[in-house]
Amino acid sequence: MKQILETNRLLLRELNVDDAENFYNLNLNPNVIKYTGNSSFKNIREAKEFSENYQDYKLNGYGRWAVINKETNEFIGWCGLKFGEMENEIDIGFRFFENEWNKGYATESAKACLDYGFEKLNIKRIIGRAMKENIGSIKVLKKIGLEYERDTNFEKQKAVIYKIEKE
Repeated sequence: MKQILETNRLLLRELNVDDAENFYNLNLNPNVIKYTGNSSFKNIREAKEFSENYQDYKLNGYGRWAVINKETNEFIGWCGLKFGEMENEIDIGFRFFENEWNKGYATESAKACLDYGFEKLNIKRIIGRAMKENIGSIKVLKKIGLEYERDTNFEKQKAVIYKIEKE
């Protein structure tokens, strides 16, 4: 369980097979996956297979990381960077249990991930993709310094791309 980052309230570490049940439960909530284009896992076994086959750390040296509340030591969601092979872009993403929304965790963890990407990984440009209706995620992208770049389509829905570039 490799720890990657620490913020005031959160620890970010690599995902592992033990996170499968949390992953399964996170995606069970239709409100959580409403704007993601993802469906829920059929069962915990399917979530476990996803964890076992997750190759981003090995391939890119980074990926989506488990977000742990330092006070409770609980898995509250995930946040991190992802290399998208098709568009050759690195995007910032986050997903949290609904009872953890509006506590600033997405902003806190995403900001730490951006800093890590620019300072430790020497990434020059990071994008954020969100469906147009996903006001919450767009607010987070703006709060961490991303600016609107363009409209796009994502999973046959109207979406937007925000970007931030290292000076």
